[in-house]
Amino acid sequence: MDIETLRREAETPVIAGPGDSDAVADDLADAFAGDVMFDWFLRDDARRDAGRVGFFRHIIRHMSRGARIDRPASGGAAAVWMPFEAVGPTPLLSMVRAAPTILAATGFGRVGRLLAVMDDMEKHHPMDRPHAYLWFLGVTHAAQGHGVGSRLLKVATTRLDLSETPAYLETQTERNIALYQRHGFAVISEHRPRPDGPMLWSMWRDPLPLD
Repeated sequence: MDIETLRREAETPVIAGPGDSDAVADDLADAFAGDVMFDWFLRDDARRDAGRVGFFRHIIRHMSRGARIDRPASGGAAAVWMPFEAVGPTPLLSMVRAAPTILAATGFGRVGRLLAVMDDMEKHHPMDRPHAYLWFLGVTHAAQGHGVGSRLLKVATTRLDLSETPAYLETQTERNIALYQRHGFAVISEHRPRPDGPMLWSMWRDPLPLD
């Protein structure tokens, strides 16, 4: 992987199309390997990695319709932005269809943890005003620490400032709070899906005036 090329491509990302779905999902699955929240609800056995990949493939193929997915042209990272209108409780039929994928990812022993995460995120998501929702921002492990995610984020926030659109995200990684703060986000709440679960930080960004 050519890091310098990836950094440049992140400054002028392309919009992923349907043919990129699996590549986007695989990049995100790699990016979130070892993530504290995913480690909490994913199954804890030899099928964990396959379950995580299947989980992201289902999300990108079937649950991100209407999303804008920015990524470097050669891959390696992705930012999944959902429009306000598409955010809300997952319909029952969608949950039924997703059940095999969910169980493959969590196993029967941890499916309750994932449901608790989904419920907690829904409960704390501010739905009283329009905004863009950063559902996922991930950089593959080989490219982390080189500013790729920050460049994708800068492109998006500039776009949001132009359209005067607020933004919202959650992060379960405390060290990422400072990154998002540098791009204009502020913590609006801290919460856990269950008392034994990891912390989630909800962050909001009002559009900034352009120079």
